[in-house]
Amino acid sequence: MARRAGVSIATASKAINDRGEVAAATRARVLRAAGELSFQPNVLAQGLVAGRTRTIGLLTDEFDSRFAVPILLGAENALSDQEMSVLWCDTRGDAIRRNHYIRTLLARQVDGFIVVGDGNDVRASLTADLPVPAVYVHCRSTNPADLCLVPDDEGGARLAIEHLIALRRKQIAHITGPQHYRAVRDRVAAVRAVLAEHDLPLAGGQPLHGEWSQRWGRHAARLLMATAPEVDAIFCGNDQIASGVAQALTALGRRVPDDVAIVGHDNWEIFSADCTPPLTTIDLNLRQLGTTAVAHLAAALSGSRAAGVVRQPCRLVVRESTA
Repeated sequence: MARRAGVSIATASKAINDRGEVAAATRARVLRAAGELSFQPNVLAQGLVAGRTRTIGLLTDEFDSRFAVPILLGAENALSDQEMSVLWCDTRGDAIRRNHYIRTLLARQVDGFIVVGDGNDVRASLTADLPVPAVYVHCRSTNPADLCLVPDDEGGARLAIEHLIALRRKQIAHITGPQHYRAVRDRVAAVRAVLAEHDLPLAGGQPLHGEWSQRWGRHAARLLMATAPEVDAIFCGNDQIASGVAQALTALGRRVPDDVAIVGHDNWEIFSADCTPPLTTIDLNLRQLGTTAVAHLAAALSGSRAAGVVRQPCRLVVRESTA
């Protein structure tokens, strides 16, 4: 390429890498020669010279979980836009496997890590074992100096309850998952706070806690209708529960949304869009979480490292279950 353009190898390199020491006409001649020869720069070699491999290691405990895949897709799209690559590793919640993958990824000289959790609960920080920056997504680290990106569970619950109140629902119940989940506790606190702001009770007196399943949704809905038949709206902890609630209400002769409006959570379309009727639900913007993680990691690689917990806003997706 340098011979074809009539310049030295050093000048051709400067032109290709857009360094300012080359005259515009010379740069144009080199780029024209590169195009004629279908020349592609060696990105790996460039990265090694710059001390970067343009590769990110991504660790997740549950690759096939509802939450991990959208986050991974968002991160991968953002990385490809920056001509960077990602190496995905599923640790399956096993510490030995996790340590093995960390050693393997560091041996490949990854520039940084994205650590993906399966919920907003606290997990042990890996930062002390990593000589490169790390961003935690959909989980919280034990180290307050780490950057953790999580959905705003309280904000999402507030959206759901305010939507139901705007529809003039007065007897709003909450059916959700196990209490040991931080996200569950945060949402319950938000539900109580919004209802209190509007001088409304929590129908049934207490939230109903159970497993994340349609079966629990059906059982809890039957229990709720037997003890609090005045209920006219139910906010559910996920779309599986909400789908089961809708099934039980229909079997009991309650019309959705005429008699009882339902709001789910997660916008998991296999349940939310295919439910009868389709579910109004809270979307966690998981792909955006992955995209934001890449932006923060790029900033850290440039020397601007953030810390603390950053809550990403959720959004309300309105469908027929409250229309």
